[in-house]
Amino acid sequence: MRKSGVAEKYVRVVQDMYERSRTVVRCAVGQTEDFKVEVGLHQGSALSPFLFAIVMDQLSEEVRQESPWTMMFADDIVICSESREQVEENLERWRFALERRGMKVSGSKTEYMCVNEREGSGTVRLQGEEVKKVQEFKYLGSTVQSNGECGKEIKKRVQADWNGWRKVWGVLCERKISARIKGKVYRTVVRPAMLYGLETVSLRKRQESELEVAELKMLRFSLGVTRLDRIRNEYIRGTAHVGRLGDKVREARLRWFGHVQRRESEYIGRRMLDMELPGRRQRGRPKRRRMRDRFPEEQTQGLITADLFALPLMRRRRGDFQRREAVNSAL
Repeated sequence: MRKSGVAEKYVRVVQDMYERSRTVVRCAVGQTEDFKVEVGLHQGSALSPFLFAIVMDQLSEEVRQESPWTMMFADDIVICSESREQVEENLERWRFALERRGMKVSGSKTEYMCVNEREGSGTVRLQGEEVKKVQEFKYLGSTVQSNGECGKEIKKRVQADWNGWRKVWGVLCERKISARIKGKVYRTVVRPAMLYGLETVSLRKRQESELEVAELKMLRFSLGVTRLDRIRNEYIRGTAHVGRLGDKVREARLRWFGHVQRRESEYIGRRMLDMELPGRRQRGRPKRRRMRDRFPEEQTQGLITADLFALPLMRRRRGDFQRREAVNSAL
């Protein structure tokens, strides 16, 4: 804590908290006798994550690289390199730096993924043992695929939305509750699970349609109607006062883009947004990417311009999507 610049008075307070601390273990058959805690952090304490982050920051100072080559969130570490040899070298450096300070790199939880892999690229090894290779992995709630696609992430967003809907289906399917209240519960409780992280995903028309179809199924179930009733989707949304999902995604994109553009030039989000990858593209139709593809509708409507750094202007333009959603809900 002292090396991180924490004031001495706070260091002493933390030391007093951990001095002569004792705890008990409660289980189904009863409670154990109290015993002294000599290592580790207090479980359930709001201060523990902060202390752990300080410890990891100091332990990895000599081996940590700048983002995106090294990304850390608590004890989850992502190491990126341009070749297999560099990955093995960096992984070994991390293992040595952590183990000599009493920590351990879990081999069973360590995985690696190759992007645009070529044949015969070999495998990654840690202390002579082969590291498990995967085609996708989940990091901070988002699924990353080796081919750069987002199909698996879209399916998981739909599944998360259904899981949230099932938790409150007793309210959403209750006939005594008005459609307006049902729509408000859906927008507040259910829909955020589907929209999580989509502001940085380049959605195709087909993938956006998958999200729309899943949402309309939930709304129809909530209102007690089926497709056999031949009620138009616009009327369903207007009855529940739920705007189009595509407009909500574009609103989130603008909000995220405004936050990134107002940050300093060295911020990782801005650097990644403007990054140009070396090398040549593969044959075939190029994949959707970055500014020219991520914000096509916003660009054609003149919403993304050089004066986007102004916060009031950003809020005013984002409000255009909110008003459009309100109009669609009233149809």
